[in-house]
Amino acid sequence: MPKMIVSIDGVVIKEVQLTKERTTLGRRPYNDIVIDNLAISGEHAVIHMAGQDVEIEDLGSTNGTYVNAKAVKRQELRSGDTIEVGKYKIRFLNETEGQNFEKTMIFKPGMVPPVGGAAAAPRPMPQPPAAPPLAAVIRVMSGAAAGREVSLQKVVTTIGKPGVAVASITKRLQGFVLAHVEGPDMPLLNGAPIGSSPVPLKNGDLLELAGTEMQFQQL
Repeated sequence: MPKMIVSIDGVVIKEVQLTKERTTLGRRPYNDIVIDNLAISGEHAVIHMAGQDVEIEDLGSTNGTYVNAKAVKRQELRSGDTIEVGKYKIRFLNETEGQNFEKTMIFKPGMVPPVGGAAAAPRPMPQPPAAPPLAAVIRVMSGAAAGREVSLQKVVTTIGKPGVAVASITKRLQGFVLAHVEGPDMPLLNGAPIGSSPVPLKNGDLLELAGTEMQFQQL
């Protein structure tokens, strides 16, 4: 299924599956892909999907829409293309591309085709047992939402107040990492600013963002 991976400064902040014929992108909250940043127009662009064909169309945005660093009005998307809107980069991935083509075996002169006309199937390598899925929550410790828990089930979960301070928590194979997304003040981890690079989270870590205290708890 086609999907969009939104990032800023190398930090992934959201991942969106494309399931509709028309997916809107913009700053306004009614868009399917919301990017709350003044560089993004209220209705910035729309993604059209017809079967396996996906196109992006700029809706007359103030700062334009770029595909692979080239300004576009309407452009067909290929898996791996990078869309740029403001400082945000959106990676388009379509895992179904190329999966409907049969592989062709080429025989050179003098070669003897294998029995049955197909190469022998390679013996599958034994796979190590799968690690149990990671599970964690963020528990709000102060403010009006004190006591609320946010489950970190998605690959990327954003926390904070858009336009004031936003951070992301990304689930990786090795664990969870915290990163700054936007806002003048860095998130605090156990009382210290985290800096510009993602930092790993440990069970019981205390976070502070936009004046709200939270605790990371791994289940």
